[in-house]
Amino acid sequence: MTPDVTIIGAGLGGLMLARVLHLHGIPATVYEAEPSPTARSQGGMLDIHDYNGQLALHDADLMTEFRGIILPGRQAMRFLDPDGTVLHEMADDGAGGRPEVQRGELRRILLDSLPADTVRWGHKVSSARTLGEGRHEVTFADGSTVVTGLLVGADGAWSRVRPLLSAATPEYTGKSIVETYLFDAGTRHPAAAKTVGGGSMIAFRPGREIFAHREDNDTLHAYVGLAEPQDWFAAIDFADAAAATERITREFEGWAPELTALITDSDLAPTLRPLYALPTGHRWDMVPGVTLLGDAAHLSAPNGEGANLAMLDGAELGKALAAHPDDTEAALTAYEQDMFRRSVEVVVFEGAEAHGADSDLHTPQDLIAAFLQLQQSHEQYEQHDQHDQHEQSHNGPRNTPNKG
Repeated sequence: MTPDVTIIGAGLGGLMLARVLHLHGIPATVYEAEPSPTARSQGGMLDIHDYNGQLALHDADLMTEFRGIILPGRQAMRFLDPDGTVLHEMADDGAGGRPEVQRGELRRILLDSLPADTVRWGHKVSSARTLGEGRHEVTFADGSTVVTGLLVGADGAWSRVRPLLSAATPEYTGKSIVETYLFDAGTRHPAAAKTVGGGSMIAFRPGREIFAHREDNDTLHAYVGLAEPQDWFAAIDFADAAAATERITREFEGWAPELTALITDSDLAPTLRPLYALPTGHRWDMVPGVTLLGDAAHLSAPNGEGANLAMLDGAELGKALAAHPDDTEAALTAYEQDMFRRSVEVVVFEGAEAHGADSDLHTPQDLIAAFLQLQQSHEQYEQHDQHDQHEQSHNGPRNTPNKG
């Protein structure tokens, strides 16, 4: 029988795993450090892709709920020159390939799909250790412990479970973002709202980017990217919002005022978010009774795929455990080999979603070309996949690659 499953972290990946296990009749307990589901903001917008994140939601039988939280029109995207000139614009075609949702709403539908006692809130992990024979003990900050036959680290970049499998730690990527928010944008910040448009907007020059989403409730959420060492940011006092805003804005001298307004007119203090990543191709030898998913396994600089891959990891692990009820080691081996492959096959750059242009992209035109090339490759992949499905309908089922 599948052993008791302990999941550390109630993010999208951990909750997706719990949901898929629940559908297969396999109980799991999720331990989360946050004291409640509403203890903090869950972040901004996510585009959920039809080739990974939506596959997981289908496996979780949550596509109807997912469609109910999609924000129409948010797939629109525009690319601007720093002087404010619109260089390229794409409308939301409504095809649904990468619809945008609020992260908090996506987490909510996952939580609502689980039995009420699945998530244990206020359980911050202080350490985890191996007991032998595939069992592990987790110690929480309050001194309590739990022993489990299967431990899953879904606990993000600074995972407390990862050391059981790997000595790797995240390293600074050389870039950070500064988050800002403009509320009631249409009435209080009309110039910035017009510039962002109905979906997403990105303007950049090497080492400096401004990326913004139009979120729910007429909110503009901006990510101001700067390629600087951590010492550079340490010299800025982010506790002094006015001084920090002035210092960051200075780096965008000469940019159009409707773009810099996304920094200067923020209704919240600017928040620094350093970007970290695990080594590319991070992997480990299978250890009985423990595994990782999402950022705990393959943290990368933002590329539009993190949340999608975390959910797909959770769904694939859940299905593997259901397929091997009497052999957890076989389930972990199958899951990990596929997950390792997925984590290195993700796109290096996905247009504006990267929150920072790739170092090889020196001009806005390079960025546009990269995005269009990626969009074309996705369309070709979908056409190929549809052809495979057509062939299966005429010739019977055959093995096809996992789209993740």
